[in-house]
Amino acid sequence: MRVLATIAETRAALDKEREAGRTVGFVPTMGFLHEGHLSLVRRARAENDVVLVSIFVNPLQFGPSEDLAAYPRDLDRDLALLEPGADVVFHPSVEEMYPEGAGTTRVTVGEIGSRLCGANRPGHFDGVATVVAKLYNVAGPSRVYFGQKDAQQLVILRRLARDLDFPVEVIGCPIVREADGLAVSSRNVYLDAGERRAATVLFKALQQAADIVSRGEREGRRISEAMAATIAAEPRARLDYAACVDPGTLADLDRVDGEALLAVAAWVGKARLIDNQTVTAQAASIEGSR
Repeated sequence: MRVLATIAETRAALDKEREAGRTVGFVPTMGFLHEGHLSLVRRARAENDVVLVSIFVNPLQFGPSEDLAAYPRDLDRDLALLEPGADVVFHPSVEEMYPEGAGTTRVTVGEIGSRLCGANRPGHFDGVATVVAKLYNVAGPSRVYFGQKDAQQLVILRRLARDLDFPVEVIGCPIVREADGLAVSSRNVYLDAGERRAATVLFKALQQAADIVSRGEREGRRISEAMAATIAAEPRARLDYAACVDPGTLADLDRVDGEALLAVAAWVGKARLIDNQTVTAQAASIEGSR
C-alpha cells in the first residue's frame, strides 16, 4: 500500500495503472474509519483492480459553529485498517488541496443543498461538492463509492458527476448498522452509554414510519409527523428534522405513490446523527438497512 501526499504523484500512479489496463475504485473519506468505510473499501476491492482511498478533513464543509479542530483523527489506525484492502492512500495537506487558500473557486449545488441537512448548515454541501470535484479530478476515470447513510450527499455527488461530466461512476452502498439498528458513524464515539442507547430512536422512527406506510398511510406530512413524534418521545434526543421526500430531488412529498426517502436527523448529546431508509408505497419495502 502506497501513501501519497500530492495530487501529482497520485494522478501519476493511477494513470500508470490504467495504462496497464487496470480499473480503479475510489473511496473518499475524512478518516477516523469505521466499518461503514471499510464496507466501501471491500466493495471497491471486489469490483476493481486498484483501490484508492483518500483521507482528508475538508475545511470548506465546516460551518462557523462547527469545530474543525475537534473532528476525530487517527491516521496510523486508519492506515492499519486499510492495509488489507487499499492499494493507494491519498492523504494531502490542506495546502496541497487549496494552494490559494480556502476562499477561491467553489462549486455551488443550488437549492438541493439547502434542504434536509443543508437547512441548518448553509454552504455545507457547496464545500462537500468543491472538495469532491477536486477528488474526482485527482482519481480520474474510476468507480467512486459512497455510503447511503449520507443520502443527501449521495444525491448531490451523483448530480455533480453527471452535470460536470466527470469520468466517474458514482455507486451508492448500503448503510452498515450495529446489531440494535444504529447506523455506524464516526460521531458515535461522542455518545456515552445512555446516549448510545437513546440513539437507536432514529432507526426506530424510520421503522415505525415504514410500518404505517405498509398499512396504507400515504400522506407525506403524517409520515413525517410520526417520525418526529417518535424521536420527540426520547428525552435524550433533540430533533433536527424528520422528512418524507422524493429520493431524486429531496423535495417534500405531499403523497407517497411510489418510492420515498424517509430521512431523520437529531442531536443526541453533542453528536448530530442522521439516518434514512427508502420505502415504496406498493409494499413498503425497506432498502439499505444492512
